[in-house]
Amino acid sequence: MRTVPAATLRAATVVALMASAAGVVHLWAQPQRLTLAVVMTNDPAGNKIKVYNAQDGALLQTLETNGTGGAGNNAYGVRQFEGEVFAAVNYGSRSVALFRRDGDRLRFERVVNTTSSPVSIDFGNEHMYVAGSTSVDSFVMQGRNVAWLDGSANLSLSGGAPPPEGATSQVGVVDARHLLVTLKADPDPGTVDVVSLNDGAIANTAPAAVSGPAGSLAPFGFVVYPDRTALITLAHSSENSLFRDGAFVDVVDSSQTAPCWMTRAGKYVFVANTASRTLSRLVGSGSHVFTDSAVAAAIPTGNPTDLDAAGGILAAIDHGGGRSHLSLFTYNELGELVSGAAVIDLDVPDANGVAVIPPPQDRDLN
Repeated sequence: MRTVPAATLRAATVVALMASAAGVVHLWAQPQRLTLAVVMTNDPAGNKIKVYNAQDGALLQTLETNGTGGAGNNAYGVRQFEGEVFAAVNYGSRSVALFRRDGDRLRFERVVNTTSSPVSIDFGNEHMYVAGSTSVDSFVMQGRNVAWLDGSANLSLSGGAPPPEGATSQVGVVDARHLLVTLKADPDPGTVDVVSLNDGAIANTAPAAVSGPAGSLAPFGFVVYPDRTALITLAHSSENSLFRDGAFVDVVDSSQTAPCWMTRAGKYVFVANTASRTLSRLVGSGSHVFTDSAVAAAIPTGNPTDLDAAGGILAAIDHGGGRSHLSLFTYNELGELVSGAAVIDLDVPDANGVAVIPPPQDRDLN
């Protein structure tokens, strides 16, 4: 029998180990999923969504919502849930379009009907909540699937009257027992409706209607911290406020004009100042609102009208020159914004609503 030299055996062993390791890498490596930025065209003749790669701004898809748009002066017109579910309001059709993430694309699933023309969406407490022109609805979620309507309440201004058309701004989850809905009502200060929940469903009781602070105008966009405090813009008086336990506890001048929409990334809150064409950065405490940066970024192409942040990406829509645009930024742990891809012309006049959808978490690793 011919003897194989030791050096040859060692070389063969190394090659075998490398091949084995390569096989393990091939077995466990997963493709890198994209962060998506999804915009609603809000077309009153036929609503659509446009899906972009948030890293480079490339258009990936344009999908029908199977309804009509037309929403205005609202926040959270689109919303994502856990990187897998996306919802968009069909204002003109009194429905919400539901989509499912499929790889790095979205696919339409179905629409659910609402009790009034919808303008704003939020998720929490194993429910989807939808605020409309005169009412707010709750829908049961079974895992990541939106199921049936299980609660509804009529919205009310602080004086007891129903909100006029176009007054409803945003819905947002506070905790397991409460929602907030903001209502504009110039020249009155406006109202924050505190909606009671029972096991996540909207309870069969009238919301507590809290007047905006004296001298203020138009409670509009807001975000909620884990401690149940909410930062709320007072858009038409150019102020930012803190709302806690059913009351406004602090109001500060924004130093910018028409702060409207808000989004939160950790402790930092970004505000779209529509008339100033800027984004500000705020921080809230249990009792106060602080301006960390009055101008964290400028939006030279138009007036910012919506924004969202997730996974290190902030996306902002603006309107200018009869066109809508999408600007993409990255942000770090200090809340510092850096412009990303080139500004995108959305090729529609009244885009309304943007959501950043990070890659979904692997359920097997949770």
